[in-house]
Amino acid sequence: MSALQEIIKISSLCRYYTMGDQTVKALDNIDLCFRKNDYAAIMGPSGSGKSTLMNILGCLDTPTSGRYELNGQNVAEMDDDELARVRNREIGFVFQTFNLLPRLNCLKNVELPLIYAGIDPEERMERSRLALEQVGLADRVKHKPAELSGGQIQRVAIARALVNRPSIILADEPTGNLDTITSHDIMDMFGKLSEAGNTIILITHEEDIARFTRRIIRLRDGRIESDSAP
Repeated sequence: MSALQEIIKISSLCRYYTMGDQTVKALDNIDLCFRKNDYAAIMGPSGSGKSTLMNILGCLDTPTSGRYELNGQNVAEMDDDELARVRNREIGFVFQTFNLLPRLNCLKNVELPLIYAGIDPEERMERSRLALEQVGLADRVKHKPAELSGGQIQRVAIARALVNRPSIILADEPTGNLDTITSHDIMDMFGKLSEAGNTIILITHEEDIARFTRRIIRLRDGRIESDSAP
């Protein structure tokens, strides 16, 4: 795929909620596109629409109106099975709370998306080891989450997001529970991943974290206030 081709394109996208007799415009006529290698931060005050936009990008929610194209395909035309496959294979998710299973070691945690994808055990192990090596944890494969630092736990979560070789990584406040030095290490890692071909889109409320990215999209009241896309 050419670096100039759009991986994500959303047009005239709206997401409205009804609360009693009120209509809440969580997203109001949004136009956005993301290309391969994009490294972008989505910012805005509470209630600006950041999480709603992220959920729609991750195929976890559907818009009220408008169009969302992922790799040239209209997401609205996908059935539930296709959406599940897209979420598992095309999109890697990284969360503020890590969401690792405490009883499983790093290797087993990273393997989980491959189990859902039906990958055979030998390939699962090999790909999981490679993903952990990619995030600098080749020597921690047998450790459980309780035996790791916060930064190492988030690296395991990033390895899990990478293991299916997705084109897009969505990260929701990925440094929210980390100290400053560790946060900057994680952002440097995301930068390297984008240079290697991944499209990285993250939510953050921290200006210093957003400055690690190459593009900052600011939302307010469900609309795009500014977009520093080059």
